[in-house]
Amino acid sequence: MRTRKIIKRIFISILLICIIVFTWLSFTVFPAVSGYGSKNLCSAVYLQHRNPIDVIREDLGAFPLSLGTFTVNEKDSSVTGSVWGLAKRKTIYRKGVGCTLINDLSEEEIRKQQFVLPAKPSIISDSIAWPYGDKLPDKFPVNINKEKLEIAVNNVMNETTADGKTVYSRAVLVIYEGNIVAEKYAPGFDKSTVMLGWSMSKSFTAAMIGILVKENKLSVDDPAPVAAWANTKKQKITIKHLLQQTTGLDFTEIYTRPSSVTKMLFSKGDMAAYTESLSLKYEPGTVFNYSSGNSNILSRIIRQTVGEKDYAAFPYNELFYKINAHSFLMEPDASGTYIGSSYSYATARDFARFGLLYYNNGIWNSEQILPANWVKESIQPSVADKLNHYGYQFWLNGYDQKDPTKHWFPDIPSDMFFADGYGGQDVYIIPSEKLVVVRLGLHVINENKFLKEVIEAIKH
Repeated sequence: MRTRKIIKRIFISILLICIIVFTWLSFTVFPAVSGYGSKNLCSAVYLQHRNPIDVIREDLGAFPLSLGTFTVNEKDSSVTGSVWGLAKRKTIYRKGVGCTLINDLSEEEIRKQQFVLPAKPSIISDSIAWPYGDKLPDKFPVNINKEKLEIAVNNVMNETTADGKTVYSRAVLVIYEGNIVAEKYAPGFDKSTVMLGWSMSKSFTAAMIGILVKENKLSVDDPAPVAAWANTKKQKITIKHLLQQTTGLDFTEIYTRPSSVTKMLFSKGDMAAYTESLSLKYEPGTVFNYSSGNSNILSRIIRQTVGEKDYAAFPYNELFYKINAHSFLMEPDASGTYIGSSYSYATARDFARFGLLYYNNGIWNSEQILPANWVKESIQPSVADKLNHYGYQFWLNGYDQKDPTKHWFPDIPSDMFFADGYGGQDVYIIPSEKLVVVRLGLHVINENKFLKEVIEAIKH
């Protein structure tokens, strides 16, 4: 009898633990799976025009995303995701602004939002010389070993992870002295395919801040204009702190478990407001802490500085279209603010054009788009950044975390800086080698090896 009671208690205890764990998963992990999957599938289908079956197999096939079930509804241009019927999340597509995950606001409220967007310039790009168009020169630089360069590109296109799985490199573009010298795409992708930039979006957001600085509408040393921070310790946070990721806000950027970033991206309708509400963990300016939340606060600062009337068109009129990058699209959260941390789409060539803007010190076609000193300021680390590896929403080739006597990328010049996104979406700018290199894909590559091979193909 006593043994039966013990067994019964053990069984009940195990059952209670299972219920608690399942409940925790239902409110934390499952919504992130549903939200991530429905959002990314929606954009892949309606922006990239990909087959949903391919997206689910390649982009959403790894655990825990594989737990999700995702359904495309062509009648209302939406995608719904769930995990075993729980934690349903719906994402809707709207022409011109891409896909938005429904959170906090109703679907009806979100669909009623108005975005006044500029018309894309009507040009025949194939007849206009690169980079203002897409016509490439017939001549190839004599100081580049074409065979070596092709090997470097083929190596990264066929690279596999440590466990033998493909990294799914989808686009590689090498620009030397402003001209495209290598370009390759995976099957199903080409020069017209828009691709997700992930956190490269942060660099675009920083460029927009730079434009407003040039217009004397913002100053990086001023306190961030966030009304909720008035008369609190957070009023010490400056725009520069936001740019350099040194705000001191208690934000965790971890994707392998529930964290601030997964909660913000997949469960919050107003991502900037969520981040602004977080407590202050450190004195502003004293600790480097990479945070997508900071970037979304910057995005809303852009919105309130520009004004509602001109905000939706601002990235296009003042940045993207000025550099002939006509494929760019930034997606808003449910509140209507562009998700400046994560969700931007463009072709590989247009990502490269953005890289060229910074390579050329913010000048495009003889026009100073960014402030004259902006690029120089953008690649200066803060005193709080002990590894010297981050500037104004750009990564730098600072010190290696395991060995501070070495650079992060030991075989790459120290002047390299780059826009970097989750899974290895990158625009590398290496002024000393006259290079801008773009790599887009699903998983991270061996960046040091790839860039070293590209550099070695250039004869000095």
